[in-house]
Amino acid sequence: MSAADAAALVKDGDTVILGGCMFSRPPMALICEVLRRRRKNLVVCRNLSWLEAELLMIGGATTHLITSWQGLGVPWGLSRILREEVENGRVRFEEWSHFAMGLRFRAAAMGLPFLPARTMLGSDLMKVSAARTVQCPFTGETLAAIPALVADVALIHVHRADRFGNCQIDGYTHMDEDISRAAETVIVSAEEVVPDEEIRRHPDRTVIPGLVVDGVVEAPFGAYPGECYGLYETDFGHVDAYAQAARSGGASAVKAYLERYVYGLSSHAELVSLSDVGPLQRAARELTS
Repeated sequence: MSAADAAALVKDGDTVILGGCMFSRPPMALICEVLRRRRKNLVVCRNLSWLEAELLMIGGATTHLITSWQGLGVPWGLSRILREEVENGRVRFEEWSHFAMGLRFRAAAMGLPFLPARTMLGSDLMKVSAARTVQCPFTGETLAAIPALVADVALIHVHRADRFGNCQIDGYTHMDEDISRAAETVIVSAEEVVPDEEIRRHPDRTVIPGLVVDGVVEAPFGAYPGECYGLYETDFGHVDAYAQAARSGGASAVKAYLERYVYGLSSHAELVSLSDVGPLQRAARELTS
C-alpha cells in the first residue's frame, strides 16, 4: 500500500510504537504521513526517541511520550523542545530505563502481563512510572515488575520485505522483533519490496514474519534524515541545521520545519529529492566494506 493509505490505519488516540533506535531506522516516511493526516492524542512509544518525537509533539499529534531518552544525539544534548512542552503542561513525559522499555515490548510480544527484573530498582523511576515490585517466590528477593506495553499500531522501517510482509533487517535489529509482536496493527516501510524468492533464499535473515504484518510500504530512504545501516548514513548536516534553529527559536522553529519539510511536501520522496544523499550512501558503504 501507499504511505498515505498506511497512515490512515493510525487513528486518533492510538498508542503507537516506533521501531528503530534514535537515528537508526526511524520510520520517517510513515511518521510524516501521519503528521500530514493531522492525527491527535497519540501515545508515542520508542526505546530512544529522536527528531520524530519533537515533530510529533509540535505537530499536535501527541501529548504523551513514553521513552527512556529524548534528544537529537550527544552533540546536541537533551531535547529543549521536550522540556518546553513538559514544563508548559502540554506533554506528559513517561520515562523508563532503556532496558525496561525492551522488557515492556518483550512482555507484550510474549502475551505476558509483566516481566520481573532488577532494572530501575533503587531509582526514582520506580516512583514516577507504572512499575511495581514483586517478591520472587523462589528467593524472596524484591524485583521490579515491568508491565507489558501493548500498542494499537507499530510503525517499523526495514531493509527489505516481500509482498506478504516478511521483513529482513541488516545490522542491529534493535527491539523491532518484539515490537512487531506487541501491536495489534503492524505497518512496515521497506527500502525495497523484493520477490518472495529473495526472502526464501535467506530465511535466516527474516526478523519479522508476514503473519504479524498488516501493511507494507515501499519507501526508499524511508528513514531519512536518519540512517539505514549499509545503505545510507544519517544526514547530520540536516539535523544540525534543525538543532541550531530549534535552539534559538524553540517550538516556532519546529513549526517552520514542519511547514517546509512535511506539510509543504506531497511525500517523503520529495524531501529525499531535495537532499544530496550521495555522500550518505558512500559513507554507509565505507562503513560496511
